[in-house]
Amino acid sequence: MNWDHVRADWDDVKGHVKAKWGKLTDNDLTLIEGKWDQLVARLRHHYGYEKDHAEREVDTFLKTH
Repeated sequence: MNWDHVRADWDDVKGHVKAKWGKLTDNDLTLIEGKWDQLVARLRHHYGYEKDHAEREVDTFLKTH
């Protein structure tokens, strides 16, 4: 799956995102709206990840979904 698919199918994908990163709130998922940079920012905020770590997490998520 690539990020264009995530953006287009955000309503379906956000459940998987929530399952993977349970600290993300429903409000976070609404703010993210399928935007890669917003997901990275929210992961950094809730999990304290460095930017490169958050980016790797998102990339790994894409490869597995």
